[in-house]
Amino acid sequence: MRILIKDIVKKEGQEVELAGFVMARRDHGKIIFIDLKDRSGVVQVVFTPQIGDFYHLAENLRQGWVINLSGIVKKRPTGMENQELETGFYEIEAKTLQIVSQAKALPIETDTDGYDINEEVRMKYRYLDLRRERLTRNLKMRAKVFKFIRDYLTERDFIEVETPILTKSTPEGARDYLVPSRLQPGSFYALPQSPQQYKQLLMVAGFERYFQIARCFRDEDTRGDRQPEFTQLDMEMSFVSEEEILNLIEEMFIKLVKDLYPQKVISQIPFPRLSYKEAIEKYNSDKPDLRKDKNNPDELAFAFVNNFLMFEWREEEKRFDAVHHPFTRPKIENIEELKKDPSKILAYQYDFVLNGYEVGGGSLRSYKPEILEAVFEIMGHSKEQIKNKFGHLLEAFSCGVPDHGGIAIGLDRIMMVLQNEPNIREVIAFPKTGDGRDLMMQAPTAVEQAQLEELGLEIKKKK
Repeated sequence: MRILIKDIVKKEGQEVELAGFVMARRDHGKIIFIDLKDRSGVVQVVFTPQIGDFYHLAENLRQGWVINLSGIVKKRPTGMENQELETGFYEIEAKTLQIVSQAKALPIETDTDGYDINEEVRMKYRYLDLRRERLTRNLKMRAKVFKFIRDYLTERDFIEVETPILTKSTPEGARDYLVPSRLQPGSFYALPQSPQQYKQLLMVAGFERYFQIARCFRDEDTRGDRQPEFTQLDMEMSFVSEEEILNLIEEMFIKLVKDLYPQKVISQIPFPRLSYKEAIEKYNSDKPDLRKDKNNPDELAFAFVNNFLMFEWREEEKRFDAVHHPFTRPKIENIEELKKDPSKILAYQYDFVLNGYEVGGGSLRSYKPEILEAVFEIMGHSKEQIKNKFGHLLEAFSCGVPDHGGIAIGLDRIMMVLQNEPNIREVIAFPKTGDGRDLMMQAPTAVEQAQLEELGLEIKKKK
């Protein structure tokens, strides 16, 4: 029965069966050495002429081939150990060999960290790129972080709820990705920028504590810490204060770092809390990097920034827009005063900051329908537009709604910082390029005319 490579350290002198990829091959006279890799690690395998036909089969082995073999676990000769590998004091003296599949000459090297390889080439051959140890480690740690979060919140009476991917297009700050409906020609779904309205509706439903590790989609320009589709920890709570939300996040990340990244140091506990005004005046940034030594990758400077303005003026559109989103609760409930000078109204909004990155954001929400309607009107929406776009939410709030608030944490950015990576593409299994393309799947692509006709769509070239 096959065992994992990492377990050979307990099998000295025994015959074992292994399976995996050939990572490298070296010939020393008549002796053939290969590095065999499975999901748990790498081990050196030695083929000698004494195994007859299996040796001649081994002469054909190349990088990327997939094989099964059996052999005896032995200590490496003194001075020949590999101190960098957990299995580096052992090797396998091969007895049998079976070739599962062959591989052509690989278009990219997979036994380096990959930073020096053209990124577009890496994205085209991502299934090979992911074989490198650095990326494998990143994705394993990502899985551990997600499991930690799920366990932590579930133990605190949060309920994980999946919300729809096909939803309604509503103005929430970025462009929507639209999905045409075949059964309702001329109508469109939108992919969610966030589960914002659904999680608020869950508060109306009485769940009180919700979370989701949610896929979100925004049709905006990409950069090193942004992707068109991304993953966030989405949370919402009823009967809660801003301080209670921030304390929960602080306690969770302190424990996460302690349990999963013990080599890292949090520079300040409790996490600093700065007003937006203070952050701008003192650091000229609303996401300040508060590390004491910015050259130390194992220092984590968490902080919260709050007391943002509720509205910002859009000169090109001659209207106010919400700084965070329209569902944020303003720090004033007098509608006439709210409309009098929107530029000075503060909001119950807070951002979560780490080492100079905004890694999360949230707010207490407007739960009174009249306040929410006033906010939409300040943003330039007519009553008819408000009814068409948000009538479902206002109707729900008229049925009784608790005060509530929440936060969304960008897990890709968090992982980027924790894994000391230069951009979030290094911690996502199959990311898009900087201009939003999937080079491996060659997406986006044109579709057949028959598909367009079935959807009632016609492509017009931009002028």
